[in-house]
Amino acid sequence: MSRTDFSYVESVSPGSGRRNPRAALASDAAALSLDGEWRFRLGAGLHDTTEGFEAPGFDTGSWDTLAVPSMWQMHDLDGEAPYGKPQYTNTVYPFPVDPPRVPDANPTGEYRRTFTLPADWPATGRTLLRFEGVDSAFAVWVNGILLGDGKGSRLPTEFDATAHLKPGENTVAVRVHQWSAASYLEDQDMWWLSGIFRPVALVHRPENGVEDVFAHADYDHATGLGTLKVEAAEGARVTVAELGIDIAAGETADVPVEPWTAETPRLYDAVVATATERVSLRIGFRTVKIEDGLLKVNGKRILLRGVNRHEWDPDNGRTLSVETMRRDLEIMKRHNVNAVRTSHYPPDRRFLDLCDEIGVWVVDECDLETHGFVHHGWRKNPSDEPMWREAYLDRMARMVERDKNHASVIIWSLGNESHTGQNLAAMSEWAKQRDPGRPIHYEGDWDSGYVDVYSRMYADHNETDRIGHKTEDPTKDPALDEHRRNIPFVLCEYAHAMGNGPGGMSEYQRLFEQHERCQGGFIWEWIDHGVRRHTEDGREWFAYGGDFDEPLHDGNFVVDGLIFPNREPSPGLVEFKKVIEPVRLTVHPGARAITVANLRDFADTGDLAFTWAVEDGGEQELHGDLEVRSIAAGESAIVEFPAAVAGLGLPKGERWLTVRAVLAKDEPWAEAGHEIAWGQAQLSSAAAPEPIGSGTAPVAEGRGYRLGNAAFDALGRLTAIGGLEIEGPRLDLWRAPTDNDLLSWHAPLANQWKDRNAALYRLEHKVLDIESTADGLTVATRVGAAGAEIAMGAVYRWKLAEGRLWLTVEVNPEGQWDFPLPRLGVRASVPKGLNDVEWFGGGPGEAYADTRAAARVGRYRSTVAGMQTPYVFPQENGSRIDVRWASLSGEGKSLKVFGAPHFAFTVRPWTSEDLEAANHQTDLVEHDRLYVNLDADLHGMGSAACGPGVLPQHRLLPKATAFTLGFEATA
Repeated sequence: MSRTDFSYVESVSPGSGRRNPRAALASDAAALSLDGEWRFRLGAGLHDTTEGFEAPGFDTGSWDTLAVPSMWQMHDLDGEAPYGKPQYTNTVYPFPVDPPRVPDANPTGEYRRTFTLPADWPATGRTLLRFEGVDSAFAVWVNGILLGDGKGSRLPTEFDATAHLKPGENTVAVRVHQWSAASYLEDQDMWWLSGIFRPVALVHRPENGVEDVFAHADYDHATGLGTLKVEAAEGARVTVAELGIDIAAGETADVPVEPWTAETPRLYDAVVATATERVSLRIGFRTVKIEDGLLKVNGKRILLRGVNRHEWDPDNGRTLSVETMRRDLEIMKRHNVNAVRTSHYPPDRRFLDLCDEIGVWVVDECDLETHGFVHHGWRKNPSDEPMWREAYLDRMARMVERDKNHASVIIWSLGNESHTGQNLAAMSEWAKQRDPGRPIHYEGDWDSGYVDVYSRMYADHNETDRIGHKTEDPTKDPALDEHRRNIPFVLCEYAHAMGNGPGGMSEYQRLFEQHERCQGGFIWEWIDHGVRRHTEDGREWFAYGGDFDEPLHDGNFVVDGLIFPNREPSPGLVEFKKVIEPVRLTVHPGARAITVANLRDFADTGDLAFTWAVEDGGEQELHGDLEVRSIAAGESAIVEFPAAVAGLGLPKGERWLTVRAVLAKDEPWAEAGHEIAWGQAQLSSAAAPEPIGSGTAPVAEGRGYRLGNAAFDALGRLTAIGGLEIEGPRLDLWRAPTDNDLLSWHAPLANQWKDRNAALYRLEHKVLDIESTADGLTVATRVGAAGAEIAMGAVYRWKLAEGRLWLTVEVNPEGQWDFPLPRLGVRASVPKGLNDVEWFGGGPGEAYADTRAAARVGRYRSTVAGMQTPYVFPQENGSRIDVRWASLSGEGKSLKVFGAPHFAFTVRPWTSEDLEAANHQTDLVEHDRLYVNLDADLHGMGSAACGPGVLPQHRLLPKATAFTLGFEATA
């Protein structure tokens, strides 16, 4: 290839001049990092490149500098964005689909740097130039000599630079193309970004060194023996000092060991050495098998409580520091996550080192997705085109060879959403021959002819139940039906975590625990891929698709994670933690006992301490430690109530017992005292407040009414209570649509809610009658939208009883309502100064009908700002569930609301309409009022943005309803 020969860009070849793939090894051989500032120039395409830029004498003094590793589109986005901007598409290719050709408009980055070869650099052996990740195609020169080219963005590439290096100063030049033939294989539902985004280094290969290592470390659960066999260079020796192992490469040693699992990540330090090189390995002994139709590790069925993890940093794109990778894993472990699918490419190799250390099951996925071909009937899809076979096999080999020594990697995945075809089958066959010790996964093979695990995305609860019973629909190929029914089932994606939600996780978890075959799954996905931006006045916001003026984009579909872009946990992650608790604590008030069930697969509960606390009306009465014997994995124990609980006197309010399981000592991912699980039950109830006794007749006042210290206008609307100004409350059926409301494979609910014959977002209130009686004030209304026939009859019954103002709302649907309601309650507004919030009920965070597992009853305090959930795309949020009473106070004023018995509670400095109109958090402008929703019920969240909708039991169907609220105020 000449210096101006760009044929490699559109070639389906995976590259030229490259070394064979091998394991990522920690070696004592010489190495020189080339990370740092490089000279950089961005051209518009192949027609706009720099002739001779690779020559050592070329002057780059006028060029910019750019950090390596980094992604060039992420540079100075709040400023001039000199190297272009990110573009997000989910499935559609952002260029004409004409494989393997790509557009002339093909941003091309030219990189150069000099480095000094250390004086003590070995004179013998070979010196390789190693790239951990370059997006998408690139060519490399050293001292003006072309070494070769490569593709496969999330995979390592090595070139032999030995013959072209010299003592002293050397020059390396790299030309990187945003688009190439490889782009057709890398359509992975993420931002399209480019550059040398993972580390670069010179690595020495000594003569007679340890070129490659494949450590087979199996574990026999029946005997407790580990079997170690290491494939390495002839003459190499393998030592594991802790185990007394000292054998030649290729020999086998059987020794008693502690096995590696995600719960007990026991690693042994090993050395593989020749006379010229020492390689360090961290070995975990474990055996993975498909046995009895189940995925087993060390002879036991495992349950995957997993997440799909893209690599993402809001400032740096897919360039992550080790500290960020560790932080991800620490957050996962703190929230009971035990598995990661590396969607949809192998991660930075250092991430897998951390998975080995911290303990996480890993499904390692190949750098492959051709999803855009779905829009063309999968015509010319590379998965079944012979000319792409080498590229497919190359990607599989580079992943397997790099990652084969990681105990955490228990499954190889061929890729994602690339339909099916002979090239995928060839990848599977190659991997099984190279590494029989790990099963093969690929969701696109529904018949499961070339995989070992039946995998699906977003199968709903009913279908998952049928699969658990092995009564699912038959395979297309009858010959494969029996095979598929007798292999384990995994939901590689489920419960799409986009915006508020996902709902229905508890119901999925029950199926995973009920059906042995259903071995869990992976939530989509780990992190919101928001790009950090700032307004001119310095306020932070996060961009998504379309915020960079892309002509083709998929909006905020890239913002669908369990953690926000700044890595703060979302309510969805808090809910998931509760749903997948590895220890289940069930309080039985009648039996005065507590069941402690250890749902772990391997570890006993010896690492946990247990505590209890009794609260009366949300105020702690007693607390202490709970004595629980160590419980083996899969076993349960029943513990009697602490003796002190029996001695408690009569309660003043509701009395609750809460039991917690916490870490007994520090772990690498959390400190002692970190909560793993909790359980709660009500020991005694309190009489719910209600308007007992006769009421008081209203008094006419001006054109309105007065009822005790409450004032009403001529239309019977409350305007003040206890001197506190208030607007409303009046019937509210609307919520700012969530992502799950707006998006659906079927009819989005938001469309039904906004349909002209419903138009719940623009309801008008018509007073039909006002009746003043000796018992209170009754206001009859009809609530409906312009142009709509259907409506809600709403009758407000106001009553003053025992010094408290009570409101009973009676709602009756009129006409044919054939869809669920967003919410059913009342909305009011109050002065903004009531900024301090306190409530007794579910908390501390938001909860809805199908996302309520993590809400525990207690007494909580917050500010109004603290009541908001800052979803990147604003939507309904912040409702607290099962509230007995709530108060707003500040500036010497207060408003307290009582449920009879419960209500859901939301308070905001903006309206639902403001939320709906906003595209980003910075679009929300606070009013001089607070807007309070007091709801009898709310529709669930579901997962319809990419998955099943709200389950029937969590739908808010229109029906005749009545609910009661009490009010007290001071000003």
